[in-house]
Amino acid sequence: MNYLKTDIEGVYIIEPKVFNDSRGYFFEAFKQDEFEKNVGKVNFVQDNESKSSRGVLRGLHYQKGEYSQAKLVRVIKGTVVDVAIDIRKSSPTFGKYVMVELSEENKRQLFIPREFAHGFLVLSEEAIFTYKVDNIYAPQSEASIRFNDPEIGIDWPIAPEEMLLSPKDLAGKSLSEAELFD
Repeated sequence: MNYLKTDIEGVYIIEPKVFNDSRGYFFEAFKQDEFEKNVGKVNFVQDNESKSSRGVLRGLHYQKGEYSQAKLVRVIKGTVVDVAIDIRKSSPTFGKYVMVELSEENKRQLFIPREFAHGFLVLSEEAIFTYKVDNIYAPQSEASIRFNDPEIGIDWPIAPEEMLLSPKDLAGKSLSEAELFD
């Protein structure tokens, strides 16, 4: 696998080595010793999967405090743009984000460390999105930041009026109002 550093410390784009032949393809999606050598030690405890249609925006989510989660995300079917936002107030990249296209074709993954908000927007007719997390889901610690917060200024490739968001995501706070990490 190829581990690409991004402009934000700790966020990595991971490109697998894909072996194609007349039968289809094969690749290693996760190899712990290689991951630890390139990214660091992370103990993933749960795998999640979602299916969404075009225009669905899920995010920008995070868990506060001791329930913060690191995530390793990828797309099994379709195409999304995935976003990781640094919400550590003491970080030199506070409020900055990494955006990457993840698809069934490019088979890229994105590693998002703890203390980041995360979201994705579906560009294809539908997408199946999967991710590993290193901490349990704790609804009492869940929070979200508005997808269109001008303080962050995410340049989404679909117009807001074409997006489908949950009521919870529509009620996300601005970066300046949110309970963040120091």
